[in-house]
Amino acid sequence: MKSEKTNELEHLLIKCITACETCATMCLQEDDVKMMVKCIMLDRDCADICALTSRFVARNSPHAKHIMKECIEICRLCEAECRKHEHDHCQKCADACQECADACEAWSKEHATAM
Repeated sequence: MKSEKTNELEHLLIKCITACETCATMCLQEDDVKMMVKCIMLDRDCADICALTSRFVARNSPHAKHIMKECIEICRLCEAECRKHEHDHCQKCADACQECADACEAWSKEHATAM
């Protein structure tokens, strides 16, 4: 049976995926799309790594710790980029990325010896 922290982590990973996909879609609708290219690219990378991480965590893969490191890094990069933009969708994405990265770090510390 999964722990409450693992269940919450999976929820936050999915929340981050949704926020990143929404942000990328909304960025594509902005007047100055060229200004949003880095944000869009990081949104897509972040959504993808969060999806992969959620699958590794769900199946309790011994390789989850490796994927988790990348997930934390990309979430932090996406958060920083989204914070540069005042759009509501970017700020919501930044919040979701921060929350996800924090949860991944906490989960990694808790499972460091188990893996």
